[in-house]
Amino acid sequence: MNRFARQVLKWFDEHGRHNLPWQENRTPYRVWLSEIMLQQTQVSTVIPYYQRFMQEFPDVQSLAAADTDRVLHLWTGLGYYARARNLHKAAQQVATQHDGQFPNTVTELETLPGIGRSTAGAIIALASNKRATILDGNVKRVLTRYHAINGWPEKTAIKQQLWEVADELTPHQRVADYTQAMMDLGATVCTRSKPACAICPVNKHCQARIQDLTADIPGKKPKKTLPVKTVTMFILSNANGEILLEKRPPTGIWGSLYSLPEGQSADDLPHFPDVTVQTSTAEILPGLRHTFSHYHLDIAPVLLQTTSKAGTVADSDRWLWYPLDHSVKVGLAAPVKKLLTELKDRQ
Repeated sequence: MNRFARQVLKWFDEHGRHNLPWQENRTPYRVWLSEIMLQQTQVSTVIPYYQRFMQEFPDVQSLAAADTDRVLHLWTGLGYYARARNLHKAAQQVATQHDGQFPNTVTELETLPGIGRSTAGAIIALASNKRATILDGNVKRVLTRYHAINGWPEKTAIKQQLWEVADELTPHQRVADYTQAMMDLGATVCTRSKPACAICPVNKHCQARIQDLTADIPGKKPKKTLPVKTVTMFILSNANGEILLEKRPPTGIWGSLYSLPEGQSADDLPHFPDVTVQTSTAEILPGLRHTFSHYHLDIAPVLLQTTSKAGTVADSDRWLWYPLDHSVKVGLAAPVKKLLTELKDRQ
């Protein structure tokens, strides 16, 4: 076993995380679910979502058989909803095309929706203790600093170099522990800002520490000025105090989630089925900004009253009268959930 792996494993035995929910009774399903949730999301945020998912869907068959709205409802708040849609599709493929068993090679796992090379490696390594390489954000940070690899880690050439380094350092023994150790080292010691170099198990040979470059490595993504888009969202309240929501298409922003009807301005009211809108009661609510990875969305909410009652909307696959107590279990776009919660608090 190479020196780097020995030092990391020794540190892990004493200081690593050993009691995370998905570390108990490790199976490919449990590891896969946690890895998808942990993409671009902190452990502390993921834990309650993971526990709710496992309670509702204890195995891949139950997740595969679930209604999409239920899956998205349980995901609401985690963001990056394509992960949830791909999670559901992958579960269905495992259930129908693989007899409920996850493939046991990286190449086969990568054919499932939402599973890339690093996630596939994590599933193989953590669930089966078979040698496979990972390269998530934490590992990239550790390796770029250890070898003083300058530049943005997502650049093709640098990423390829990191894959080669990661594979070279991955041991043939204790692969599951090493994989978890690298995640933990990046998350708790080799952090983005103010890394705890004094307690790092590989600090003696870390080139970024030796050259005083930890603040500069890894390199940051080239900054772009995000464009700003605007939209008006119409909050239509019926006689029962319910709000009319529209299910979005399965692809694109907020795919398959329920959102508010939209227009270009307060006067650009869409056509609603079987709903009479009292435009004279229009109330302009405080705006809010929702930021995606590639643009800002400035939302102008308009509250309107209707004379409609529950159950009087056509095309129920697209439209839904939603109660403000959130008792209907569907997935909501994050700013929509925020607007509806604020509206309920006003009552």
